[in-house]
Amino acid sequence: MTIRTILVDDESLAIQGLKLRLQAHEDVEIIETCTNGREAIRAIKTHKPDLVFLDIQMPGFDGFSVVQGMMEVEPPLFIFVTAYSDHAIRAFEAQAVDYLMKPVDEGRLADALDRVRLRLSEKKQVQEAEKLREVLAEVAPDAMHDFANGDEDAPASNRFEKLINIKDRGQIFRVDVDSIERIDAAGDYMCIYTADNSLILRETMKDLEKRLDPRNFQRVHRSTIVNLSQVRQVKPHTNGECFLVLESGAQVKVSRSYRDVVARFVH
Repeated sequence: MTIRTILVDDESLAIQGLKLRLQAHEDVEIIETCTNGREAIRAIKTHKPDLVFLDIQMPGFDGFSVVQGMMEVEPPLFIFVTAYSDHAIRAFEAQAVDYLMKPVDEGRLADALDRVRLRLSEKKQVQEAEKLREVLAEVAPDAMHDFANGDEDAPASNRFEKLINIKDRGQIFRVDVDSIERIDAAGDYMCIYTADNSLILRETMKDLEKRLDPRNFQRVHRSTIVNLSQVRQVKPHTNGECFLVLESGAQVKVSRSYRDVVARFVH
């Protein structure tokens, strides 16, 4: 699998250095380079890459503005590359795969690309499952109905955790799982949001999902889990996507690959 990649940085030496380091990864294909945020948005919408290495501080549109500019399209994976460490939390909140410091360490780069490969593999599996659902619904609707109602035999909820201990900012927080409204993933870090707090947990989404009751917590995007009991409104969007409005007023985008989650709200 080739990882179609765009590099974005206003410093030409930084782009050259990243190109050299990426030569060691044969599955990475650099299809475009950009020197500012506006160029990046145009290039992403035109080429639809799998991955973007994105500098944060650039003239005009910074890296976070580029991410925000992807709201109308299916965004690629992002790895932030910067000389400043004080943007890490915001980068995770922007659902970045990773956050690399300049000069880029080859080991950290390799780890970040491993996460990218895992994310892309998961996305492919979701797409294949969605295609299977569509075929099954067309050729065997009765079987599809049975498949859709398979949750009735799900394990009892007492196997899942009610409290999660999160060590953040030198403190340990005991978080009531029911109070969690959404979870955003950024590599091996999870951003846990409640109505009045946001905490960083070092854990993969795959492992965290095993600890949460799937009847309440569902993935609605490749890197977002939502507490379904916190959903108060469904707002249709373009291209088969929509937004969930949560109890706090926050809006979470539901990608087409996960639109079956929304079906339970619109009977």
